[in-house]
Amino acid sequence: MEEVNTGRRYAEKLDEKDPLAEFRNRYIVPDDVVYLDGNSLGLISVDAEECLDRVVDEWKELGIKGWKDAEIPWIWYGERLGDMTAPLIGAEEDEVVVSNCTTVNIHTLIGTFYDPFKGSKKIIVDELDFPTDHYAIKAQMKLKGIDPEENLIVVESRDGRTIDEEDVVDRMGEDVAIVFLPSVLYRSGQLLDIEYITEEAHKRDILAGFDLAHSIGVCPHKLDEWEVDFAVWCNYKYLNSGPGAIAGLYVNEKHFDSMPALAGWWGHEKSTQFDMNLDFTPAEHSGAWQIGTIPILSSAPLEGSLRIIREAGVDRIRKKSVRLTSYLISLVDKLLKDEPYNFRVGTPRDAENRGGHVAIERDKEAYRINRAMINRSFITDFRPPNIIRVCPSPLYTRYVDVWRFIDNLKEVVQTEEYEKFEQESEEIVY
Repeated sequence: MEEVNTGRRYAEKLDEKDPLAEFRNRYIVPDDVVYLDGNSLGLISVDAEECLDRVVDEWKELGIKGWKDAEIPWIWYGERLGDMTAPLIGAEEDEVVVSNCTTVNIHTLIGTFYDPFKGSKKIIVDELDFPTDHYAIKAQMKLKGIDPEENLIVVESRDGRTIDEEDVVDRMGEDVAIVFLPSVLYRSGQLLDIEYITEEAHKRDILAGFDLAHSIGVCPHKLDEWEVDFAVWCNYKYLNSGPGAIAGLYVNEKHFDSMPALAGWWGHEKSTQFDMNLDFTPAEHSGAWQIGTIPILSSAPLEGSLRIIREAGVDRIRKKSVRLTSYLISLVDKLLKDEPYNFRVGTPRDAENRGGHVAIERDKEAYRINRAMINRSFITDFRPPNIIRVCPSPLYTRYVDVWRFIDNLKEVVQTEEYEKFEQESEEIVY
């Protein structure tokens, strides 16, 4: 990216040259809002709404016959959406299925692949994980009679923002069964080197699993090429499939003979599923890790969203994401670093180590400044103790939106507008 000019016209010129600009028209962007929170909840697209409407109509017209007679038969919906997702993570179609929620998928995959009775009892995580990953892993350890206090290895951060991959590798002893890490750290936006971590884990006969919640749809992956063992993710961030949408999982085909820890009837082989045999016969692919009946209405929006993402191409999405976040970082450096602003970037500056969002830090008043920006209709989110997370989602965020955000952030600090908001409370701040 060329030397950044801090003027608005420079941002407008970038938008004029943006090869993905037309995709913004496929999303329903609220009027008079600059939406920069797609790393928490992506916006709805026209395509997603159309798919949801179609499924509702199928329910009206077909009733129970929709399980077999819908445009995409509902009985296969999880597998078909998995097929559409597979290219985004570099996997074969039968290795991916849309099912459950992210936490449930962590439970079932950790429960499946964690067998402390084979000798290795420890699992490696990191201290900057999203909490649900730790909750699920600790619960699975306890279910197997293993004390997490003794056997959960938590890799510490050197700087409070990032995790050094070498620190992860250093903890890979003979007593480790699994390393389970996020692809992108939810606070700082650091993108971990999945390929390297997996390679080092396999050298020591350790399984490698990842939570792709903050990378799928905005960062290309090559899970098969990297020989990742398993992965989970949500679909409501960069995959824009709606609040509480169905999640997804990946199981490398070399593990298809493993028995799912949380067996449920939707993971039964389809040809005999309705024989109602009391013995569980798992599907011979990732579909075996489905548990309960797929929620069709909360799955349909993903179909429309995946159509757009595949049309745009994840490589082009990643290219624009890097340009947007680089532009944002440059503006912070040029305009907001010194007094009275005192902002700094807590996200890795090397694009290869950065996901799709930027953590903007300020030692004092970050919470109230974020509240003031939301009041101005700039939708970002706050993460304690001092982070304003800003996500320029490539398919609907313009460069001029980023410029406007920075310009308004300057004004909020200059005028001390944030002082009219109360100090941090228990309310959710997006």
